[in-house]
Amino acid sequence: MLVEDPIVLLVDDSEDDATLMRIVFARAGFVAPLQLARNGEEVIAYLKGAGDYDDRTKFPLPTVVLLDLNMPRKNGFEVLAWIRQQPELRRLLVYILSASSQTDDIQRAYDLGASSYLVKPGTLDELTTLTQGLLAWLKLSHFYVREGETSNDAA
Repeated sequence: MLVEDPIVLLVDDSEDDATLMRIVFARAGFVAPLQLARNGEEVIAYLKGAGDYDDRTKFPLPTVVLLDLNMPRKNGFEVLAWIRQQPELRRLLVYILSASSQTDDIQRAYDLGASSYLVKPGTLDELTTLTQGLLAWLKLSHFYVREGETSNDAA
């Protein structure tokens, strides 16, 4: 099913990076609210719909997760491994968005099932261009929708 307004879950423990990403998504023309989790335990609770995240109207399943690697509690690799062990999330797009361009990090992310690995560009304009391309691709892509869900509930 075509997703007109992709739901993006940004997972980053840096408040400065999260603010920057909100600005970049707005510059890229993203109108839906950018969902945010600040650490590995929060993103797992969000994806489970547990605790503070039990209202799927307020916290819908994302179309894509933009996952930082270096976070407290559970790092991005641990979160990615957990996601790929959940049958109901097996089709969820998980993009690593990291400052690390280390070959070992990239290989490990793909080995754990990352959909893509994006290295954070060095300038605001480059980050905006990357975000515009990501959003354009998401809007043109087709995503699986389980029985009884709407397109905005698709993972």
